[in-house]
Amino acid sequence: MKNQIRVGLIGYGFAGKTFHAPVITSVPGLELSKVVERRSQLSKARYPWIEVVSSVEELYSDPTIDLIVVTTPSTNHVEFTRDALMADKHVVVEKPFTATSQEAIQLIQLAKEKNKVLSIFHNRRWDGDFLTIKSIVEQGLLGKLSDCEFHWDGFNPVMKSDNWRDKNGPATGVFYDLGSHFIDQAVQLFGTPDTITGDIRITRDGGITDDYFDVSLGYSNNLKVVLKSSRIVREPGPRYTLHGSKGSFVKYGIDPQEAALIAGGSPSDSKNWGKEDPKNWGTIHTSIGDLHVRGLVETQPGAYTAYYDNVCKHILGEEELAVKPEEALRTIQLIELAYKSHREQRTIRIGDEIND
Repeated sequence: MKNQIRVGLIGYGFAGKTFHAPVITSVPGLELSKVVERRSQLSKARYPWIEVVSSVEELYSDPTIDLIVVTTPSTNHVEFTRDALMADKHVVVEKPFTATSQEAIQLIQLAKEKNKVLSIFHNRRWDGDFLTIKSIVEQGLLGKLSDCEFHWDGFNPVMKSDNWRDKNGPATGVFYDLGSHFIDQAVQLFGTPDTITGDIRITRDGGITDDYFDVSLGYSNNLKVVLKSSRIVREPGPRYTLHGSKGSFVKYGIDPQEAALIAGGSPSDSKNWGKEDPKNWGTIHTSIGDLHVRGLVETQPGAYTAYYDNVCKHILGEEELAVKPEEALRTIQLIELAYKSHREQRTIRIGDEIND
């Protein structure tokens, strides 16, 4: 088996340009070879060796392309993912995976039939703050957890965007966009919840799709996890708060990788990639043995390259796939149940709706 995976990228908009191309080109073993841009050749200015093509069929029909990355709006994920699998390509698709769980199930089945790798870009598993929280939880530093909140807030009280995410359509809105990350993180930390309660609304003037969510996940061990986002938060609170029988952890700020990527940076450019400014390190107040501990926890460096490194090594048969499509399916199922909870104004028991 060859050791270099040739990659074709569908789309060079915000996601393709900011998150995927710079990360792919920073991973040994991956070679960004072709990019689909229908009306420009912007990618070639930064990556002069690539071939820019105007049609996805030129990726599907190229026998040298091993992996296709779908970075289009979520409304097109099913079409491009299905066609890439039918062309016998491995596929990475942006989150949210699909608009419906039934679509996700069909794509997973197709990937199995074609014996191809299918993974979803849940890159926020490699945010430094999440990696730090995961370590705190796994080490039991806060004792038995009872109450956790994840917040993704901003201040933009009047909807003026012409971004597809703010339009009315399948898999649009802030809950599909940001909520999919938080649901994935919560399930990674605590497993599938027992109950879900959703409050998903349009709050801004001019809004036509949801821009606010307050979703509660309930667990049988009396743990409650609240996932929340609002565009009308001028003074931000903590991004993560966790409270347990031994103490609390509170974390402000957001992983610096996105800002660095937007500014044109690349993981291959810096030895300090993903390291957070100490002013944003989280505070912990807990007990360890007979010691009372209060202070800062250095945030682990974030590493979006770890996602693509894992995909590469899985294709080569060297590692288990980190982000499995079945996990992304579970995220879509929970999104659907949160909307159902909101519509019916009731808490929904997960086991009555979906099975593990």
